[in-house]
Amino acid sequence: MFEKRLNKSELLNLSPAKRAWLRFKSNRRGYYSLWIFSILLFVSLFAEMISNDKPLIIQFEQEYYYPLWKDYPETTFGGDFVTKTDYNDPYIIEKITKNNNWAVYPLNHYRYDSINYFAELPNPARPSAQNYLGTDDRGRDVLARLIYGFRLSVLFALVLTAIGVVIGIVIGSLQGYFAGKVDLVTQRFIEIWSSMPELYLLIIFASIFKPSIGLLIVLLSLFGWMGLSDYVRAEFLRGRNLDYVMSARSMGVSNTGIMFRHLLPNSMVPVLTFLPFRISGSILALTSLDYLGLGVPPSTPSLGELLSQGKENIDAWWLSMTTFSVLVGTLVLLIFIGEALREALDTRRG
Repeated sequence: MFEKRLNKSELLNLSPAKRAWLRFKSNRRGYYSLWIFSILLFVSLFAEMISNDKPLIIQFEQEYYYPLWKDYPETTFGGDFVTKTDYNDPYIIEKITKNNNWAVYPLNHYRYDSINYFAELPNPARPSAQNYLGTDDRGRDVLARLIYGFRLSVLFALVLTAIGVVIGIVIGSLQGYFAGKVDLVTQRFIEIWSSMPELYLLIIFASIFKPSIGLLIVLLSLFGWMGLSDYVRAEFLRGRNLDYVMSARSMGVSNTGIMFRHLLPNSMVPVLTFLPFRISGSILALTSLDYLGLGVPPSTPSLGELLSQGKENIDAWWLSMTTFSVLVGTLVLLIFIGEALREALDTRRG
């Protein structure tokens, strides 16, 4: 693809990073998957402005109100009670929109915890003009929970992957650079630690502590670094006796300088290659734990919790099918990105 724009001499003058980027762009499937995933993640970051039970702005009696940032009592808009306004109540909607007053609502009129008290069908209700993807067994909008659940899953996976990468790089680099007893003792520790029953530990801690995102990140981070540390260790073991490392050592460069200025940049290929796959694995881990009831609290929007509801309500096909589509679509995009990244970082390619 890019050979049509650059001749051979220009390609040879490009930096390795630029050539890797051009190889990545030449993989149409991975390149477009990166764009689609990035757009979906960016849009989900503004979920409160896309799917919410509060209007973005209200003009009422020549004054402007911003319900997203401030709660107003019902009496502000001509209601009867000094309580928090339900902006999906037909009575309140009529009060807000009469006499040239107006309100700008998000595209979807429900938040992840909003309950449609005015649904015509029993819950779980099938897709309709009110709830585009139906409601769950508690009357909450499925589309809203998918949007918020997707954001939660991806951000959770990014944080968990970042922590695992940092720990894996530190431990793997120490093993590979110092080798000898350091490597031997650490390897035995990893073997013992990896044999720990992770699921049983999660069950025990879930029964002791209140389930939360922070607790899941801490527990999963204890085990999520071991796979990556092996690759970093292998790269450091291969490069620790190369000529440029020996020269830096003879010039008096400190061990830290050699590890992080010389060896680490040349050992990042396996780290970058496996990032999309580690993110997809983290999303699957959170979804599985939520499906088993060991993850986030029940009120938190979660793909696993929606799948669990789909299992309990077989007739409500919109619960399982929509959640399955979002989950599989996300994982497929990440796998395509990972494959393209692996081919882009393969220096044997042109």
